[in-house]
Formats: sequence, C-alpha cells, structure tokens
Amino acid sequence: MKRLINWISILVLIAVFLELRAGYRPTGWNFDFPIGGNGTQPLVMKGGDPYIRALMRTISASEANVSRPYSVIYGGDHVWDLSRHPDRCVPIVTGPNMGNCTTAAGRYQFINTTWYDKAERYHPQPWGFWVLRSYSFEPQYQDAVVYAWLSDKQAWGMDISQQLRQGKVHRVLQRLSGTWTSLGYGIETNSMSGALPGIYQRMLQEELQQVGQVSLQNSTFNIQN
Repeated sequence: MKRLINWISILVLIAVFLELRAGYRPTGWNFDFPIGGNGTQPLVMKGGDPYIRALMRTISASEANVSRPYSVIYGGDHVWDLSRHPDRCVPIVTGPNMGNCTTAAGRYQFINTTWYDKAERYHPQPWGFWVLRSYSFEPQYQDAVVYAWLSDKQAWGMDISQQLRQGKVHRVLQRLSGTWTSLGYGIETNSMSGALPGIYQRMLQEELQQVGQVSLQNSTFNIQN
C-alpha cells in the first residue's frame, strides 16, 4: 500500500508539472537589439546602479560581443527557445580546455550548472515549485540574475559598486576572472581582454547619461589598479 501511495504521489507531481508547463508563456521579446555607440548592446533590464550596469556590458563585450548576445551559445550558433537554459554541450575547439565541451550560453555565457545555482538564488520570477522549479533564460532574466549576483557583497567578498565608484576597475575584473575567464586575468584571454577597462569607462559614460547624471570626463575619472 505504501508503495502504491508513493507511485500515486509521483504521478500527481508529474501531472502538476505538465499542467504548469502547458500554462507557461514566455514574455514577448525579439532578437533585434540596437547596438550601443561603443559596440556593446544596451541591457534589456531597466533601471539599477549605472556602475553595475556598465560592468555587465563590459563583461559581455568580452564574453558575447555579437548582435544577438542573449541567444548565442558557445561557437556562435543561436537558440530560439529561451524558456530555459539551452543546455547544449558544444565541443571546445581552442584554448586550455580544448577537447572538452561547454554549455556556455547567453549574454554572460552561463554554463548550465552556474545558471541553475545562481538562478535559484537570484531569479526574480521562477515558475513551478520544489524539484520541478524552472528558471526562464529570457533576456530580462539573464540581466536580472547577473545584476543581483554582482550586487551581492557576500558572493564576491567586496562591494563591487563601491570599488567601481573608486575607479578600481582592474581590481574588480581580476576578482571576476575566476568566473568569466576572458576578463584579462583568467585562463582564456581574447582580443577584447586588454581593452576592457577602457570599454568600461565608455559604457559608464553611456549609463550615467541615461539616468541624467553628469557625464564623467577622462580628466576626473581615473582607472586605478
């Protein structure tokens, strides 16, 4: 009898999951994102700290600097269903991890395990419940999860926004390089890595202008080590 009850419980959970899945509808969005004046895409997410927003755009300048960053997967292909992480393991063809495969996807090139971990903590709108919970990978949620993660002082052992306001861009990029290895201090630098501090400064100018703050001039904004 106990085994029968367990099986019935499992079937009920499956039925509830399928019902929730059938009722899920991704919010409207498209792939036509305007290119920012300095070559990186504006964020889909609205509002927030302009210093963190500029950092997010700087990360994606190195990780996914393409015209449709939110749908790109490692290797340059795109996926159309962002109701969840694509979870496609694509063979790595260059660099120290050549021969392995990676599930890196989206604007911030989340691998599947990192996305599931961070989405569980920071995703603003999960659907389902318990073991059946799922996390949309749509653009606004990619932004929201990364924004909340970068804003979490305990996650990084530093107040990233404060460090950026003090001009310590190199220190921040170094701290993040264990996660995003193309930021200049990791194992997979690329042609953009050395330019990232300057890109950050230009992105910050754009973000500050968007919120109506006084634009920082190069003479007063000094990037420190």
